[in-house]
Amino acid sequence: MALGQRSPRHFQGLMTLATIRLFVLNTLDEWRNVRLADLQFWHRPEGRLALFALVGLSLLVLVARSAIGRMPGRHRLVMPAILQSMRTSPFAFVRHLPLALFLVGVPFFAIALSDPFTALVTSNVTYPGRRIAVMIDASTSMRTPFKSKQLNSRAETDATFFTTVAAAERFIRKRMDGRYRDLVALIEFGNEAYVITPFTNDYDNILLSTSLIGDPVEYSLFPDQGTIIAQAIDQSIGLFKAFNFLDAVGNLMVIFTDGEDTRAIVGGKTLDEIMQASIDAQIPVYFVRTNYERGKGKVIPDELWMPAVLKTGGRFYAADNEEHLLDAIREIDEVSAGTIQTRQYTSQRPRFAMFAFIAAACWVSAAGLKLLVPQFQKLP
Repeated sequence: MALGQRSPRHFQGLMTLATIRLFVLNTLDEWRNVRLADLQFWHRPEGRLALFALVGLSLLVLVARSAIGRMPGRHRLVMPAILQSMRTSPFAFVRHLPLALFLVGVPFFAIALSDPFTALVTSNVTYPGRRIAVMIDASTSMRTPFKSKQLNSRAETDATFFTTVAAAERFIRKRMDGRYRDLVALIEFGNEAYVITPFTNDYDNILLSTSLIGDPVEYSLFPDQGTIIAQAIDQSIGLFKAFNFLDAVGNLMVIFTDGEDTRAIVGGKTLDEIMQASIDAQIPVYFVRTNYERGKGKVIPDELWMPAVLKTGGRFYAADNEEHLLDAIREIDEVSAGTIQTRQYTSQRPRFAMFAFIAAACWVSAAGLKLLVPQFQKLP
């Protein structure tokens, strides 16, 4: 083995220690969050019977030991005289620590044997991630070419739409491969906006939906021909509202479009009113304009969308080639590092492991002290 290399057993040992540490931390966290009054038991009679049997057996052994006569000279030890002037140690009671640990573990063992569980558990969980609404433009203008060697290498055509779908899929996979647990929604839009998948933390479901709308046959059947970006933003804000996310922190909108839209009024709402709703809800918009070989300001609607997007706290990306498109994906992934706090509901959650672990820890500690520490092996 070369110098500096570690053996497989070394890494297995580190993984085992990490697993044990995680289990202990989870057990301690579970102990802090569980009240004994909330516990229910699948096998309460068996646990009670085992506790009574253990107490009865202990009493029976004590009675038997006192009843059986002891032979003179064989069950006694000759000890030297102890001067009365010698004071007993104030820590003499510590010798009973192994017995105390054993007795402490008994009720925990009985509870574990009763198979405890909680009927309904609600807990607030915080983990890294964002609530992200991904919007993909499927209008007719997205049929224009967008040359791509990495993102759109397998497609039969180099249409901007398929490159855009591949870019959205790349972004989702980056979130999936990271440490995030996002809530992602997928919206496809043209003249109208359609919610393909509402908010979910199932990345595989989102990827499946993305691949379905990216199918050439499915794209050819898309009914809307125009591009109304504000309609998609308004629909996304409505989706955040439907899930009661408007007051939450960590919301984000990502738009993949060629930006060919100059409409300032949609459904009686001006663009400023629609973007103001995003500003009020603190939902930044990240606008990825995929228009091949047309840099920032080279598309007429850029003058409309750049200031509107910046007001939300987001960014405008003029992705005029594949490299710039990939850079935009990486940058959005880096800024999307917030946290999500959700409430989880769990029914009939078993709690056996926590009590069994505490009982085992007490008994192993008692045995270790009695067998390995000389001070606990001495006579009183």
